[in-house]
Amino acid sequence: MKIDPWSSATYQDYTRLRDEFGIEEFSENLWKDLPHPHRLLRRNVVFGHRDFSVIHSAILAKKPWAILTGLMPSGRMHLGHKMVIDEVIYYQSIGADIIIAVADIEAFATRGFSLTGTKKLAIEEYITNYIALGLKPENCRIYFQSHNEYVKDLAYQLGKKINWSQMVATYGFNGATNMAHIFSPLVQTGDILHVQLPQYGGVRPTLVPVGVDQDPHLRLSRDVAQAHRLFNIMETKDHRIGVFVKIDTDVGKLLDCAEAVVHDLGFTKLQRITEYKALYLDDSTIEDIPWINEAFAKKEPELGGYGFLQPCSTYHRFMTGLTGDKMSSSKPESAIFLTDSPDNARKKIMHAKTGGAVSIEEQRKQGGSPDTCVVYELFLYHLIENDADLAAIYTSCRKGELMCGQCKKRAADRMAQVLVDLGEKRAKAQDSITDYISDI
Repeated sequence: MKIDPWSSATYQDYTRLRDEFGIEEFSENLWKDLPHPHRLLRRNVVFGHRDFSVIHSAILAKKPWAILTGLMPSGRMHLGHKMVIDEVIYYQSIGADIIIAVADIEAFATRGFSLTGTKKLAIEEYITNYIALGLKPENCRIYFQSHNEYVKDLAYQLGKKINWSQMVATYGFNGATNMAHIFSPLVQTGDILHVQLPQYGGVRPTLVPVGVDQDPHLRLSRDVAQAHRLFNIMETKDHRIGVFVKIDTDVGKLLDCAEAVVHDLGFTKLQRITEYKALYLDDSTIEDIPWINEAFAKKEPELGGYGFLQPCSTYHRFMTGLTGDKMSSSKPESAIFLTDSPDNARKKIMHAKTGGAVSIEEQRKQGGSPDTCVVYELFLYHLIENDADLAAIYTSCRKGELMCGQCKKRAADRMAQVLVDLGEKRAKAQDSITDYISDI
Protein backbone atom coordinates (compact mmCIF):
# COMPACT_ATOMS: atom_id res chain seq x y z
CA MET A 1 0.00 0.00 0.00
CA LYS A 2 1.29 3.45 -0.95
CA ILE A 3 0.30 6.80 0.53
CA ASP A 4 0.73 9.80 -1.78
CA PRO A 5 0.07 13.25 -0.28
CA TRP A 6 -0.63 14.73 -3.72
CA SER A 7 -2.91 12.11 -5.25
CA SER A 8 -6.71 12.02 -5.37
CA ALA A 9 -6.81 8.41 -4.17
CA THR A 10 -9.34 7.35 -1.56
CA TYR A 11 -8.53 5.07 1.36
CA GLN A 12 -11.12 2.73 2.83
CA ASP A 13 -9.19 0.02 4.69
CA TYR A 14 -8.07 2.08 7.67
CA THR A 15 -7.13 -0.98 9.72
CA ARG A 16 -4.70 -2.05 7.01
CA LEU A 17 -3.29 1.47 6.84
CA ARG A 18 -2.65 1.41 10.59
CA ASP A 19 -0.96 -1.96 10.40
CA GLU A 20 1.25 -1.25 7.40
CA PHE A 21 2.46 2.19 8.47
CA GLY A 22 2.72 1.72 12.24
CA ILE A 23 -0.18 4.03 13.10
CA GLU A 24 -1.75 3.28 16.48
CA GLU A 25 -5.49 2.95 17.04
CA PHE A 26 -7.13 6.06 18.49
CA SER A 27 -8.88 4.33 21.36
CA GLU A 28 -11.45 5.65 23.81
CA ASN A 29 -8.96 5.99 26.66
CA LEU A 30 -7.22 8.78 24.69
CA TRP A 31 -10.28 11.06 24.55
CA LYS A 32 -12.82 10.08 27.22
CA ASP A 33 -11.22 12.17 30.00
CA LEU A 34 -10.50 15.22 27.82
CA PRO A 35 -12.64 18.33 28.44
CA HIS A 36 -15.89 18.05 26.43
CA PRO A 37 -14.34 15.77 23.76
CA HIS A 38 -15.08 16.73 20.18
CA ARG A 39 -17.54 14.69 18.12
CA LEU A 40 -14.81 13.69 15.64
CA LEU A 41 -12.90 12.11 18.51
CA ARG A 42 -15.95 10.48 20.09
CA ARG A 43 -17.26 8.97 16.85
CA ASN A 44 -14.10 7.24 15.61
CA VAL A 45 -13.73 9.68 12.73
CA VAL A 46 -10.24 10.20 14.14
CA PHE A 47 -9.11 6.59 13.80
CA GLY A 48 -5.36 6.61 14.40
CA HIS A 49 -2.45 8.45 15.96
CA ARG A 50 1.25 8.63 16.62
CA ASP A 51 2.16 9.48 20.23
CA PHE A 52 -1.13 11.22 21.09
CA SER A 53 -0.55 9.97 24.64
CA VAL A 54 2.10 12.71 24.93
CA ILE A 55 -0.52 15.34 24.03
CA HIS A 56 -3.08 13.69 26.29
CA SER A 57 -0.68 13.99 29.24
CA ALA A 58 0.10 17.63 28.43
CA ILE A 59 -3.61 18.51 28.28
CA LEU A 60 -4.42 16.87 31.60
CA ALA A 61 -1.34 18.38 33.28
CA LYS A 62 -2.11 21.81 31.74
CA LYS A 63 1.42 21.98 30.28
CA PRO A 64 2.26 24.03 27.16
CA TRP A 65 1.62 22.29 23.85
CA ALA A 66 1.00 23.34 20.28
CA ILE A 67 -1.02 22.50 17.19
CA LEU A 68 0.61 22.83 13.79
CA THR A 69 -1.69 22.53 10.83
CA GLY A 70 -1.56 23.69 7.25
CA LEU A 71 -3.83 24.62 4.43
CA MET A 72 -3.21 24.04 0.74
CA PRO A 73 -4.63 27.03 -1.15
CA SER A 74 -5.33 25.18 -4.38
CA GLY A 75 -9.12 25.14 -4.48
CA ARG A 76 -12.29 26.13 -2.69
CA MET A 77 -12.77 25.09 0.93
CA HIS A 78 -15.28 22.27 1.35
CA LEU A 79 -16.63 20.16 4.22
CA GLY A 80 -13.71 17.74 3.99
CA HIS A 81 -11.32 20.60 4.73
CA LYS A 82 -13.56 21.81 7.55
CA MET A 83 -12.89 18.67 9.58
CA VAL A 84 -9.32 19.65 10.42
CA ILE A 85 -10.17 23.19 11.46
CA ASP A 86 -13.02 21.86 13.61
CA GLU A 87 -10.43 19.82 15.49
CA VAL A 88 -8.04 22.78 15.68
CA ILE A 89 -10.71 25.07 17.14
CA TYR A 90 -11.56 22.41 19.72
CA TYR A 91 -7.91 22.06 20.74
CA GLN A 92 -7.58 25.83 20.97
CA SER A 93 -10.50 25.83 23.42
CA ILE A 94 -8.62 23.46 25.75
CA GLY A 95 -5.31 25.30 25.79
CA ALA A 96 -3.28 24.66 22.63
CA ASP A 97 -1.15 27.26 20.89
CA ILE A 98 -2.33 27.30 17.26
CA ILE A 99 0.06 27.71 14.33
CA ILE A 100 -1.30 27.48 10.78
CA ALA A 101 0.95 27.32 7.74
CA VAL A 102 -0.35 28.48 4.38
CA ALA A 103 1.36 25.96 2.08
CA ASP A 104 1.82 28.33 -0.83
CA ILE A 105 5.26 26.95 -1.70
CA GLU A 106 3.76 23.46 -1.89
CA ALA A 107 0.84 24.69 -4.00
CA PHE A 108 3.32 26.40 -6.33
CA ALA A 109 5.57 23.32 -6.54
CA THR A 110 2.95 20.58 -6.83
CA ARG A 111 -0.22 22.21 -8.18
CA GLY A 112 1.15 24.89 -10.50
CA PHE A 113 -0.42 27.85 -8.67
CA SER A 114 1.24 31.26 -8.55
CA LEU A 115 2.13 32.71 -5.16
CA THR A 116 -0.21 35.63 -5.85
CA GLY A 117 -3.08 33.28 -6.64
CA THR A 118 -2.51 31.18 -3.55
CA LYS A 119 -2.54 34.29 -1.35
CA LYS A 120 -5.98 35.30 -2.61
CA LEU A 121 -7.38 31.77 -2.21
CA ALA A 122 -5.89 31.36 1.25
CA ILE A 123 -7.46 34.53 2.58
CA GLU A 124 -10.85 34.39 0.88
CA GLU A 125 -11.54 30.65 0.98
CA TYR A 126 -9.73 29.47 4.10
CA ILE A 127 -8.63 32.05 6.65
CA THR A 128 -11.90 33.98 6.50
CA ASN A 129 -13.84 30.75 6.99
CA TYR A 130 -11.57 29.66 9.84
CA ILE A 131 -12.38 32.87 11.68
CA ALA A 132 -16.09 32.51 10.90
CA LEU A 133 -16.06 28.96 12.23
CA GLY A 134 -14.70 30.14 15.58
CA LEU A 135 -10.91 30.34 15.46
CA LYS A 136 -9.75 32.90 18.03
CA PRO A 137 -6.82 35.31 17.62
CA GLU A 138 -5.42 34.55 21.07
CA ASN A 139 -2.42 32.17 20.97
CA CYS A 140 -2.89 31.85 17.20
CA ARG A 141 -0.44 32.56 14.39
CA ILE A 142 -1.02 32.15 10.64
CA TYR A 143 1.82 32.57 8.18
CA PHE A 144 2.69 31.96 4.52
CA GLN A 145 5.54 29.51 3.84
CA SER A 146 7.00 31.83 1.23
CA HIS A 147 7.23 34.70 3.74
CA ASN A 148 8.71 32.82 6.70
CA GLU A 149 12.49 32.90 6.49
CA TYR A 150 12.91 30.84 9.68
CA VAL A 151 10.91 27.98 8.16
CA LYS A 152 12.79 28.06 4.85
CA ASP A 153 16.21 28.32 6.52
CA LEU A 154 15.33 25.50 8.91
CA ALA A 155 14.13 23.34 6.02
CA TYR A 156 17.48 23.79 4.28
CA GLN A 157 19.44 22.97 7.44
CA LEU A 158 17.32 19.94 8.31
CA GLY A 159 17.84 18.59 4.80
CA LYS A 160 21.45 17.74 5.69
CA LYS A 161 20.20 14.62 7.48
CA ILE A 162 17.83 13.52 4.69
CA ASN A 163 19.17 11.63 1.69
CA TRP A 164 17.70 10.93 -1.73
CA SER A 165 17.00 7.27 -0.94
CA GLN A 166 14.80 8.30 1.98
CA MET A 167 12.85 10.74 -0.18
CA VAL A 168 12.30 8.11 -2.85
CA ALA A 169 11.17 5.55 -0.28
CA THR A 170 8.83 8.03 1.43
CA TYR A 171 7.33 9.80 -1.59
CA GLY A 172 8.13 7.72 -4.67
CA PHE A 173 10.08 10.53 -6.34
CA ASN A 174 11.86 9.71 -9.59
CA GLY A 175 14.08 11.32 -12.18
CA ALA A 176 11.18 13.33 -13.60
CA THR A 177 10.26 15.00 -10.30
CA ASN A 178 11.05 18.71 -10.35
CA MET A 179 13.30 20.13 -7.64
CA ALA A 180 10.65 22.51 -6.26
CA HIS A 181 8.42 19.48 -5.63
CA ILE A 182 11.31 17.66 -3.98
CA PHE A 183 12.06 20.63 -1.73
CA SER A 184 8.44 21.17 -0.65
CA PRO A 185 8.40 18.25 1.87
CA LEU A 186 11.48 19.77 3.50
CA VAL A 187 9.57 23.03 3.86
CA GLN A 188 6.73 21.08 5.49
CA THR A 189 9.25 19.57 7.90
CA GLY A 190 10.36 23.11 8.66
CA ASP A 191 6.71 24.04 9.24
CA ILE A 192 6.17 21.18 11.66
CA LEU A 193 9.38 21.56 13.67
CA HIS A 194 9.93 25.33 13.70
CA VAL A 195 7.26 25.79 16.38
CA GLN A 196 9.77 24.32 18.86
CA LEU A 197 12.44 26.93 18.11
CA PRO A 198 13.10 29.35 21.02
CA GLN A 199 11.65 32.35 19.14
CA TYR A 200 8.38 30.46 18.55
CA GLY A 201 7.68 29.08 22.02
CA GLY A 202 10.46 26.58 22.57
CA VAL A 203 10.50 22.82 22.93
CA ARG A 204 7.04 21.44 23.68
CA PRO A 205 4.75 18.65 22.50
CA THR A 206 3.27 19.41 19.07
CA LEU A 207 0.24 17.78 17.48
CA VAL A 208 -0.42 17.71 13.73
CA PRO A 209 -4.00 16.59 12.94
CA VAL A 210 -4.27 15.37 9.34
CA GLY A 211 -5.94 13.06 6.90
CA VAL A 212 -4.01 9.82 6.48
CA ASP A 213 -2.75 10.94 3.04
CA GLN A 214 -0.41 13.36 4.83
CA ASP A 215 1.31 10.68 6.92
CA PRO A 216 4.49 10.66 4.78
CA HIS A 217 5.17 14.23 5.92
CA LEU A 218 4.78 13.17 9.55
CA ARG A 219 7.04 10.16 9.18
CA LEU A 220 9.72 12.31 7.57
CA SER A 221 9.41 15.01 10.25
CA ARG A 222 9.60 12.46 13.07
CA ASP A 223 12.72 10.89 11.54
CA VAL A 224 14.35 14.29 11.08
CA ALA A 225 13.50 15.42 14.61
CA GLN A 226 15.09 12.30 16.07
CA ALA A 227 18.12 12.54 13.79
CA HIS A 228 18.94 15.99 15.18
CA ARG A 229 18.81 15.02 18.85
CA LEU A 230 22.00 14.99 20.94
CA PHE A 231 20.71 12.31 23.31
CA ASN A 232 18.72 9.15 22.79
CA ILE A 233 16.68 7.82 25.73
CA MET A 234 15.61 4.21 25.33
CA GLU A 235 15.09 0.82 26.91
CA THR A 236 17.98 -1.56 26.26
CA LYS A 237 17.79 -5.26 25.42
CA ASP A 238 18.40 -6.11 29.09
CA HIS A 239 15.45 -3.83 30.06
CA ARG A 240 17.51 -0.99 31.51
CA ILE A 241 16.81 2.66 30.73
CA GLY A 242 19.77 4.28 29.09
CA VAL A 243 20.70 7.81 28.06
CA PHE A 244 23.04 7.66 25.06
CA VAL A 245 25.08 10.48 23.53
CA LYS A 246 24.49 10.45 19.76
CA ILE A 247 27.49 12.49 18.61
CA ASP A 248 31.22 11.86 18.89
CA THR A 249 32.39 15.27 20.15
CA ASP A 250 32.38 16.51 23.76
CA VAL A 251 31.10 13.13 24.96
CA GLY A 252 32.42 13.61 28.49
CA LYS A 253 30.84 17.05 28.78
CA LEU A 254 27.52 15.74 27.50
CA LEU A 255 27.55 12.80 29.92
CA ASP A 256 28.28 15.24 32.76
CA CYS A 257 25.25 17.21 31.66
CA ALA A 258 23.17 14.03 31.43
CA GLU A 259 24.06 13.12 35.01
CA ALA A 260 22.96 16.56 36.19
CA VAL A 261 19.64 16.32 34.33
CA VAL A 262 18.71 12.90 35.71
CA HIS A 263 19.76 13.91 39.24
CA ASP A 264 17.41 16.88 38.99
CA LEU A 265 14.68 14.43 37.96
CA GLY A 266 15.28 12.40 41.12
CA PHE A 267 17.22 9.43 39.74
CA THR A 268 20.27 8.42 41.78
CA LYS A 269 21.15 4.82 40.85
CA LEU A 270 23.33 5.54 37.85
CA GLN A 271 26.01 3.71 35.91
CA ARG A 272 28.15 5.72 33.55
CA ILE A 273 30.13 3.95 30.81
CA THR A 274 31.97 6.63 28.87
CA GLU A 275 33.31 4.32 26.17
CA TYR A 276 29.71 3.36 25.35
CA LYS A 277 28.69 7.05 25.52
CA ALA A 278 26.02 5.80 27.93
CA LEU A 279 24.42 6.58 31.26
CA TYR A 280 22.15 3.88 32.70
CA LEU A 281 19.33 4.72 35.12
CA ASP A 282 18.81 1.65 37.28
CA ASP A 283 16.00 3.20 39.33
CA SER A 284 13.79 4.10 36.33
CA THR A 285 11.22 2.20 34.27
CA ILE A 286 9.93 2.33 30.71
CA GLU A 287 7.05 4.55 31.89
CA ASP A 288 9.61 7.23 32.80
CA ILE A 289 11.00 7.53 29.26
CA PRO A 290 8.61 10.24 27.93
CA TRP A 291 9.26 12.75 30.68
CA ILE A 292 13.00 11.96 30.81
CA ASN A 293 13.09 12.51 27.05
CA GLU A 294 11.26 15.83 27.36
CA ALA A 295 13.68 17.03 30.05
CA PHE A 296 16.64 16.29 27.80
CA ALA A 297 14.92 17.88 24.80
CA LYS A 298 14.51 21.13 26.73
CA LYS A 299 18.17 21.02 27.77
CA GLU A 300 19.63 20.41 24.31
CA PRO A 301 19.20 23.97 22.93
CA GLU A 302 21.58 25.12 25.70
CA LEU A 303 24.12 22.62 24.35
CA GLY A 304 23.92 23.74 20.72
CA GLY A 305 21.21 21.34 19.55
CA TYR A 306 17.58 21.76 18.57
CA GLY A 307 16.05 19.39 21.12
CA PHE A 308 13.07 18.67 18.90
CA LEU A 309 10.45 16.39 20.35
CA GLN A 310 9.05 14.11 17.66
CA PRO A 311 5.77 15.63 16.46
CA CYS A 312 2.61 13.75 17.38
CA SER A 313 -0.20 13.22 14.90
CA THR A 314 -3.80 12.12 14.56
CA TYR A 315 -5.47 10.79 11.42
CA HIS A 316 -9.07 11.25 10.41
CA ARG A 317 -11.16 9.37 7.89
CA PHE A 318 -11.84 10.98 4.55
CA MET A 319 -15.28 12.35 3.95
CA THR A 320 -17.11 10.68 1.09
CA GLY A 321 -18.17 12.97 -1.72
CA LEU A 322 -21.85 13.46 -2.47
CA THR A 323 -21.38 11.32 -5.58
CA GLY A 324 -19.92 8.43 -3.60
CA ASP A 325 -16.29 9.18 -4.56
CA LYS A 326 -13.75 11.32 -2.70
CA MET A 327 -14.91 14.85 -1.93
CA SER A 328 -12.82 17.11 -4.15
CA SER A 329 -12.58 20.81 -4.98
CA SER A 330 -12.05 19.87 -8.63
CA LYS A 331 -15.44 18.08 -8.74
CA PRO A 332 -18.03 20.65 -7.62
CA GLU A 333 -20.85 18.11 -7.70
CA SER A 334 -19.00 15.96 -5.12
CA ALA A 335 -18.57 18.66 -2.49
CA ILE A 336 -20.42 21.20 -0.42
CA PHE A 337 -18.26 24.30 -0.35
CA LEU A 338 -18.43 26.68 2.58
CA THR A 339 -19.19 29.50 0.13
CA ASP A 340 -22.01 27.59 -1.61
CA SER A 341 -25.41 29.24 -1.53
CA PRO A 342 -27.97 27.50 0.69
CA ASP A 343 -30.08 26.67 -2.36
CA ASN A 344 -27.15 25.12 -4.20
CA ALA A 345 -26.25 23.03 -1.15
CA ARG A 346 -29.86 21.84 -0.88
CA LYS A 347 -29.85 20.68 -4.49
CA LYS A 348 -26.58 18.82 -4.05
CA ILE A 349 -27.82 17.01 -0.96
CA MET A 350 -31.14 16.07 -2.54
CA HIS A 351 -29.18 14.42 -5.37
CA ALA A 352 -26.60 12.77 -3.09
CA LYS A 353 -25.91 9.06 -3.03
CA THR A 354 -27.50 7.25 -0.07
CA GLY A 355 -27.39 3.84 1.55
CA GLY A 356 -31.07 3.24 0.87
CA ALA A 357 -32.73 0.28 -0.83
CA VAL A 358 -33.94 0.38 -4.42
CA SER A 359 -37.54 1.12 -3.36
CA ILE A 360 -39.42 2.44 -0.37
CA GLU A 361 -41.12 -0.93 0.09
CA GLU A 362 -37.81 -2.78 0.14
CA GLN A 363 -36.27 -0.28 2.52
CA ARG A 364 -39.17 -0.68 4.93
CA LYS A 365 -38.68 -4.42 4.73
CA GLN A 366 -34.87 -4.70 4.76
CA GLY A 367 -33.79 -1.37 6.21
CA GLY A 368 -31.18 1.06 4.95
CA SER A 369 -27.40 1.08 5.25
CA PRO A 370 -26.25 4.25 7.07
CA ASP A 371 -22.64 2.99 7.10
CA THR A 372 -22.47 3.52 3.32
CA CYS A 373 -24.65 6.62 3.18
CA VAL A 374 -23.24 10.04 2.28
CA VAL A 375 -26.15 11.82 3.95
CA TYR A 376 -25.56 9.98 7.21
CA GLU A 377 -21.92 11.07 7.00
CA LEU A 378 -23.08 14.69 6.89
CA PHE A 379 -24.87 14.11 10.18
CA LEU A 380 -21.95 12.15 11.65
CA TYR A 381 -19.18 14.61 10.75
CA HIS A 382 -20.89 18.00 10.74
CA LEU A 383 -24.60 18.44 11.29
CA ILE A 384 -25.64 16.64 14.49
CA GLU A 385 -23.81 17.28 17.74
CA ASN A 386 -25.92 15.15 20.08
CA ASP A 387 -24.79 11.51 20.02
CA ALA A 388 -28.21 10.21 21.09
CA ASP A 389 -29.89 12.00 18.18
CA LEU A 390 -27.33 10.53 15.79
CA ALA A 391 -27.86 7.03 17.20
CA ALA A 392 -31.61 7.39 16.75
CA ILE A 393 -31.16 8.22 13.05
CA TYR A 394 -28.85 5.25 12.60
CA THR A 395 -31.24 2.82 14.30
CA SER A 396 -34.33 4.12 12.49
CA CYS A 397 -32.55 3.79 9.15
CA ARG A 398 -31.41 0.25 9.83
CA LYS A 399 -34.92 -0.76 10.90
CA GLY A 400 -36.50 0.71 7.76
CA GLU A 401 -38.44 3.31 9.74
CA LEU A 402 -36.64 6.28 8.18
CA MET A 403 -36.71 6.92 4.44
CA CYS A 404 -33.90 8.53 2.44
CA GLY A 405 -36.06 11.46 1.36
CA GLN A 406 -36.71 12.37 5.00
CA CYS A 407 -33.01 12.20 5.82
CA LYS A 408 -32.04 14.28 2.80
CA LYS A 409 -34.54 16.99 3.67
CA ARG A 410 -33.34 17.12 7.26
CA ALA A 411 -29.71 17.33 6.15
CA ALA A 412 -30.50 19.94 3.49
CA ASP A 413 -32.36 22.13 6.01
CA ARG A 414 -29.54 21.92 8.53
CA MET A 415 -26.84 22.54 5.97
CA ALA A 416 -28.69 25.54 4.55
CA GLN A 417 -28.86 27.09 8.01
CA VAL A 418 -25.19 26.38 8.65
CA LEU A 419 -24.27 28.18 5.42
CA VAL A 420 -26.53 31.16 6.21
CA ASP A 421 -24.94 31.54 9.66
CA LEU A 422 -21.45 31.05 8.28
CA GLY A 423 -22.00 33.63 5.56
CA GLU A 424 -22.98 36.25 8.16
CA LYS A 425 -19.95 35.46 10.30
CA ARG A 426 -17.67 35.44 7.28
CA ALA A 427 -18.68 39.00 6.42
CA LYS A 428 -17.65 40.12 9.91
CA ALA A 429 -14.47 38.01 9.86
CA GLN A 430 -12.98 39.95 6.96
CA ASP A 431 -12.39 42.92 9.27
CA SER A 432 -10.23 40.92 11.70
CA ILE A 433 -7.87 38.98 9.42
CA THR A 434 -4.86 41.08 10.43
CA ASP A 435 -5.39 39.99 14.05
CA TYR A 436 -4.33 36.51 12.94
CA ILE A 437 -1.77 37.15 10.23
CA SER A 438 0.64 40.03 9.79
CA ASP A 439 2.57 39.19 6.61
CA ILE A 440 -0.15 39.92 4.05
